[in-house]
Amino acid sequence: MLNYINRAMEPTILQISSTFPVLLLTGPRQVGKTTMLKRLADEGRHYVSLDDPDLRLLARTDPGLFLQRYQPPVLIDEVQYATELLPYIKMRVDENRQPGDYWLTGSQVFRLMKNVSESLAGRVGIVSLLGLSNAEIHDYPSVPYSTDPERLVKRIGEVSPHELPQIYERIFKGSMPELYARPKMDWETYYSSYVDTYLKRDVRDLSQVADEMQFFNFMTAVAANTARPVVYEELARAVGISSPTVKKWLSILVSSHIIALVQPYANNLLKRVVKMPLLHMLDTGLASYLLKWGNPEALERGAMSGDFFKSFVFSEIYKSFLNAGKEPPLYYYRDKDQKEIDLLIHQDGTLYPIEVKKAVSPGRVAIRHFDVLSPVETPEQFGELASLKTKIGSGNVLCMASDVIPIDQKNWFVPVWVV
Repeated sequence: MLNYINRAMEPTILQISSTFPVLLLTGPRQVGKTTMLKRLADEGRHYVSLDDPDLRLLARTDPGLFLQRYQPPVLIDEVQYATELLPYIKMRVDENRQPGDYWLTGSQVFRLMKNVSESLAGRVGIVSLLGLSNAEIHDYPSVPYSTDPERLVKRIGEVSPHELPQIYERIFKGSMPELYARPKMDWETYYSSYVDTYLKRDVRDLSQVADEMQFFNFMTAVAANTARPVVYEELARAVGISSPTVKKWLSILVSSHIIALVQPYANNLLKRVVKMPLLHMLDTGLASYLLKWGNPEALERGAMSGDFFKSFVFSEIYKSFLNAGKEPPLYYYRDKDQKEIDLLIHQDGTLYPIEVKKAVSPGRVAIRHFDVLSPVETPEQFGELASLKTKIGSGNVLCMASDVIPIDQKNWFVPVWVV
C-alpha cells in the first residue's frame, strides 16, 4: 500500500465543500487529486470514474439517468470526459442546494472550464492541486508565503535546514507524489510514462494539436526556457511552428498546470516595463526529464542551474497560495533597461519584491533593482493620481543563506528552504 502524504489543501477542500454545492478540483494528472478526495470523503459518498468507457458513455448519452444512478453525495472523477453532466448537475443543485453534494475532478482544464463557468456559476468552488510542496514532503505547516521578517524568523524554527545537494535532489526529482510514496520507483520510467499519457490522453484529441511529436518538441523547448521571459518568435523558430500556434500551445500547457505564465507588474508610473510574460515550469522534475539531465549533480553544475533554482522557488511560493485556496498574487518586473526583479507579491495595496539567488552570500547587489519601484509610492510627484499609490513592503532575497539575516531595515536574506 502506498504511503499517504497529508496534503496542505485538505482544510481548504473541507471548507469549500461546506460552502458550495459543487467542488471542482483541477490539476495535472497524477498529483493525487482523487487520492486526497477519497481520503476526505465520508463513508456514504459514492465514487465513480469516467475513465471507465461504459460509465462515460452513459454519462454522455443519458446524463439524467447517470445522476439517478449515482446520487449525491458523489465524487465524479475526470468529469471533463462528460461535460454533458454539468447542466444536469446544475438542475439538481438548484432543486436542493446542499453543500458538498458533488465533488468533481478534472485534468483537462482547457476542455472543462468554459462549460463549468456557463453551467455552474455561483454554485461551484474551484481549486487547483499541484504536485507536492516542500512543506508537504517534510510535514511542515503550510501557509501562503509572506516576506514578513517576524513570520520568517518564526518559520525557521519550524523547518530543517537543507544543503545545496539536497535542494538539487529535490529539484531533479520533482513533485509527483508517486515518486515519494514509492521511493524505489524509477524516475526516468515514471516521467516517460507521464509524458506519454499526457500526450495521448490530454493533447492528441485537441484540434489545434495535429502532431504529438512536434508538441513533445515544443514542451522540451518550453522547459529550456523556464524562468525566462516568453519570446514567441524564438519558440516558434525552435520548434518550426507559427507564433499563433505557440500562443495556442502555451495556453494548453497553462491550462494543464504544466507551466505558469507570470505577468509583468503594470503601473502607469513605471513607463519602461516590458510586456512579455515570464515562463516557469511548475514541476522541475518534468523539466529535468524533458531536457535529459541525468542526475542532480549534473543539473546543479549545468548551464541552467540558476534557472531551475528560480523555477523551483517560484513553484513553492505559487503552491503555498493555491494550497490555501487563494489565487497567487504573483508578478515580476523587467524593463527596457534590463533591470529585473524575479518576483513581486502584490497584496492589499502593497508590493513585496523578491530576488532568487543560488548563492550563500549574494551581497547587497542582489537588491539593487528594488528601488525601480519607488515611483509607485509617490505618484503625485509624477503628475499621476494619488489612487495609483502603492506601498513597498519588506523585500526578500531567497538564497542559500543559513539564517534569516537583515540586509537593511526593509530587506532580508532568507534561506530558500524556509519557503
